[in-house]
Amino acid sequence: MIAADVFTTVRKKVRLSDVTSESRERNIDRLVTDVRTVTNQQQLIPTADFFANARTSEDTKNYKIARPGAFVYNPSRINVGSVASVVGDKPVIVSPMYVVFDVDQSCVLPRYLMHFLTSRAGRRMIEGGVEIGARFRLTYASLSKFVISLPSLQVQQAIVDALGDFERLIDALEEESDLRRLQYVHYADRLVASGEKTSSALLGDVATVVRGASPRPIQEFLTDNADGIPWIKIGDVATGEKYITSTSQRVTKAGAEKSRRVRPGDFVLSNSMSFGRPYISKIDGCIHDGWLAISAFDDAFIPDYLYHLLRSSIIQAEFSRRAGSGAVRNLNSEIVRSVRVPVPSRIEQERVVVRLDGFEKLANDSSSGIPAEGKLRRRQYEYYRDKLLTFEELPA
Repeated sequence: MIAADVFTTVRKKVRLSDVTSESRERNIDRLVTDVRTVTNQQQLIPTADFFANARTSEDTKNYKIARPGAFVYNPSRINVGSVASVVGDKPVIVSPMYVVFDVDQSCVLPRYLMHFLTSRAGRRMIEGGVEIGARFRLTYASLSKFVISLPSLQVQQAIVDALGDFERLIDALEEESDLRRLQYVHYADRLVASGEKTSSALLGDVATVVRGASPRPIQEFLTDNADGIPWIKIGDVATGEKYITSTSQRVTKAGAEKSRRVRPGDFVLSNSMSFGRPYISKIDGCIHDGWLAISAFDDAFIPDYLYHLLRSSIIQAEFSRRAGSGAVRNLNSEIVRSVRVPVPSRIEQERVVVRLDGFEKLANDSSSGIPAEGKLRRRQYEYYRDKLLTFEELPA
């Protein structure tokens, strides 16, 4: 633990220009081949891992060299966290558009400076130091004018160690959450594979699958919550949520007659954006033609079982395969009807739901699962980071 007097000990203040220097070194001889991209998680990762299609120029002689301990940031995105330092003992190269600066490590620990730049005080300086113009841009000339509190290396190290404890705990929780997601995928796929040992059917034979329809004209949409029918859009469902419980818009009763109605317990399935993602409706409403509706499956499925079934990677892969590989893929009702699914007994479905609900809650529930613990630890980290990086002025 760090000593309590770190909160109140006075420290000198310095300009970043006194302890950093911009680096414009280029990869002229092309000897450095490790191309990195800075992310908004304060990491430098291989460019090929960041972009689906590598955006590295074949000729990297104009790329900037960032040596171990150097800082790299995107001048147009540092305000959202796109800043990182080079770890390890080998140089990397980065886009010519990035800013690279070196740190005098005889008086500043890179990790200490990184904590400062992402702290509340650092973010205020970043927001206040941008160039005047339509687009956000922070040059090194502006950043170098920042004045920071600079304690001794010993105190910097103590601060870095204390905050590192929180970071390691957050990383461990994220790893645990990833493991729980893998467990969920594993058991959800076993659920589908069990179709070889139990009865199965084409989804269209045990459920009604139809595409939504949109009312026209636009005047049939209401701008307030006056008397009308809930109009279910993809944006009404938060990422990772299972149920549709409310909508931001309603459609007139006349418009609803031209739409597709879903009832509580029915499914809606995205056929384009968030491709193939199932949701269970908890409300009576209408869906547009970006959704498919699945209903009348009561004799075959418990709704929560069907939810996990449709989310399994095997069913999702089958949807994807049948929808084709083009840039725009549509999951039409005929595709969904033609997919074969297992139909186990109700007792078996209930057993599966209990297990998969447990895994999903651990991995994804932001109110009580591992993500909730992660949010709490991150708030603790941010609280102590801002406290530890706030110092009293030295007396005159």
